[in-house]
Amino acid sequence: MANINRVVLTGNLTADPELRSLPSGATLCRLRIACNTRRRNAQTGEWEDKPNYFNVTVWGGQAESAARYLAKGRPVAIDGRLEWREWQAEDGSKRQTIDIIAEHVQFLGSPREAGGPPPVEAQPEAIDSQDFQDPVPIASGSPLEGDEEVPF
Repeated sequence: MANINRVVLTGNLTADPELRSLPSGATLCRLRIACNTRRRNAQTGEWEDKPNYFNVTVWGGQAESAARYLAKGRPVAIDGRLEWREWQAEDGSKRQTIDIIAEHVQFLGSPREAGGPPPVEAQPEAIDSQDFQDPVPIASGSPLEGDEEVPF
């Protein structure tokens, strides 16, 4: 059986991204994300949000984009994996942490909502009709033929 190491979360940045270039030439960006968990308070019966904080590392071109377009408060969606690491601190104590290594970062919301830089205006690309195919007709008697057959 194969192991699965997958994390998907949405949240808001608690600080501006930190971009670094390594001596090897690789680029990385560190993000700190807060995600709320809703829980019912046992004493009051009211629902409360409890924040959880996560460290996220983004590599390569996505790292540069994240540093350029994200800012504190901006909502993001992260798809990645967990990575455990340990090191020895300056005082000699053993330290360890679990980071999220982002494979995909999706910018949510508007940059203006979070106080980030305005979006870069993109030039519309020409669309070639060759890019689209004619839709496939639905055969009579097919389970997709009527609305009553759609389960939602």
